[in-house]
Amino acid sequence: MAEAAERLGADRTMVSNIEAARTGLSEDRVRQIASFYRCSDHALIDALAGMTGARRGRLWWDEYRGKVPGGFLDICELEHFAVSLRTSQTTHLPGLFQTEDHARAIFSLAVPKPRPLELELRLAQRMARQTVLDRPDPPQYTGIIHEAALRIQFGGPKTTRAQLEYLAEASERERVTLLVIPFSAGGIFGDGQSILYAKGPVPQLDTVQLDSALGPVFVDAPTPLTNYAALLDNMEQMAMPAVASRELILAIAREL
Repeated sequence: MAEAAERLGADRTMVSNIEAARTGLSEDRVRQIASFYRCSDHALIDALAGMTGARRGRLWWDEYRGKVPGGFLDICELEHFAVSLRTSQTTHLPGLFQTEDHARAIFSLAVPKPRPLELELRLAQRMARQTVLDRPDPPQYTGIIHEAALRIQFGGPKTTRAQLEYLAEASERERVTLLVIPFSAGGIFGDGQSILYAKGPVPQLDTVQLDSALGPVFVDAPTPLTNYAALLDNMEQMAMPAVASRELILAIAREL
């Protein structure tokens, strides 16, 4: 750390703050550090430098900094820079396609129960996340949803019906694929954990986000990434085709 600080013309505190993500980096600084560490992967360096360009100004989620848990904002940044997103859900529907009433019902069940202002901030941030799919170059999105998640009535029948109809409509978007694993498929791979695999501009920036009772967990080590990709491949093969999945979503909605 002392050598790194010396080469950067800074002190150890600055290096520590960079490593802990408390201090941002300019494109020049990224390239300077890469040179110091003799990184020869120019695609990786360019990808990292490109992220600093997008970070020069405030991004929409910065207004929630200090108002919602930091992990929520990390998910926003992960989705923003991803070139594709693939997720599997067994008890919840994908956050990027939740209606406001559905999301409110979910947040209301958190332990400890959020205060009214905290709930509204989390809800607003959840709705704003969905804009990542509205931009001119949205990431390719594949959602694998177990039938159980479609049948859990968060907020009651009326809210669930509206949510499922919205989900079916969203499944027709150009860069969105939603696939349902029916009960008839039998047991599923994995332990039922919600998984988000965000593919970065280069493979070294691929990241998996997992839900936990203590907040989001992020994984970027090569071996776990390979295993999670294989798990999602297996679950995708178990799922029904997109059209049949949409029909099942609407059929469940009509039952309510």
